[in-house]
Amino acid sequence: MTTAPRQAPGDLEIVRSFVNTRDVEEGTDSLSGPEGLRDWLAAQGLMESDAPLNAGDVGLAYDVREALRDLLLCNNEGCEPERQVVLALNDAAAVAQLSVRFHEDGSAHLEPTVPGVPGALGRLLAIVYGARREGSWERLKVCRSDTCRWAFFDESKNRSRHWCSMAVCGSQSKARAYRRRQAQRRGTAETTA
Repeated sequence: MTTAPRQAPGDLEIVRSFVNTRDVEEGTDSLSGPEGLRDWLAAQGLMESDAPLNAGDVGLAYDVREALRDLLLCNNEGCEPERQVVLALNDAAAVAQLSVRFHEDGSAHLEPTVPGVPGALGRLLAIVYGARREGSWERLKVCRSDTCRWAFFDESKNRSRHWCSMAVCGSQSKARAYRRRQAQRRGTAETTA
């Protein structure tokens, strides 16, 4: 991703950043291995920096991240998520043992009851739940470009952004569509001649 990312409001920014730990275009992943995952989750305040991790935790984090990316693509495309996406998120919520917790001020929040990576991922899912309830979730999207898939927050009035950057991905997509139309016109002209 070559342009500065637009931050999402509040804790939703943590979800946007989590999805962007894998840069599809560059082929990099900030969560590679248990140490990378622990460092990222601890830096976000989602778990303690000395929490034990294992390879299974990394796989769970990857599954949740890619399921969230697919949900964000549905926010962009207006589609229903595939069944395996829903199952992956439900499985992660079950492992995190998400439940409603009441606080002394009377407020209620969705919180995980287990520690470690499952609890940290549960906190991310609780943020998604809260954003859906407040109405900001639909503005968090991933770029339509198959080679990008960068998460961004759509600040447009009519929620119509489809690319992380019109100058980069949007322009490239429009140029490809133009070339396809031109090729089709040439093909049609040749067959009618």
